[in-house]
Amino acid sequence: MKEMDGVLVVIQARYNSTRLPGKALYPLGGRPMLAYLLERLGGGPWRLCLATTEGPEDDALAAWGHALGVPVVRGEGEDVLARYVRCLDAHGAVAVVRVTGDNPLTCPELVTLAARAVCAGADYAALPTGCPVGLGADAFAAPVLRRLAREAAPGPEREHINLHVLNNPGRYSVAVPTLPPACQRGDLRFTVDTSRDHQALARFVSACPGGRVPLGLQDIVRLHG
Repeated sequence: MKEMDGVLVVIQARYNSTRLPGKALYPLGGRPMLAYLLERLGGGPWRLCLATTEGPEDDALAAWGHALGVPVVRGEGEDVLARYVRCLDAHGAVAVVRVTGDNPLTCPELVTLAARAVCAGADYAALPTGCPVGLGADAFAAPVLRRLAREAAPGPEREHINLHVLNNPGRYSVAVPTLPPACQRGDLRFTVDTSRDHQALARFVSACPGGRVPLGLQDIVRLHG
């Protein structure tokens, strides 16, 4: 899809997660969660980039990116926003999609949905209403991402890179994509914040036909029941 040529999908991950350290390397479907996610999104029409920190604890994450042919950009540990700008500086883009390493089942079609909203003129594409937790992605216009890097306050606004947009309604044009009614299942959880989350997700993956999770949102919702 030619419209995706200017889209950069940035996967942010680091070993020292506050709630579950090392989770990016927890096993899922026979490989680390991060590798599972990189492979899941690797077939899309966009460019992928892994954003991790310069700390030695993240050498293993960087190694997985390199092994799978995904460019790796390393930067500040706490300033996630600065890492995103480094990715943009290194690779250039019209739209930057944010994917987090604790969402290994992120749906390619929801990445496309967010990217298209920004390519159509939105400053920021939020998660769709009712999106199952851990399957969606949000996106930023490249100039907006650079503006956020200049204006976001130290602390939470630089760690949670959409927070400055949410804290300043009216200053940014925000698109909220729409999902089919059957897929508006905000009660479903596919993210990994705790060991229990990881165990539940591993069971779901192993129960999928052939041990492979479908790429499509509707198929995932249907299989979950």
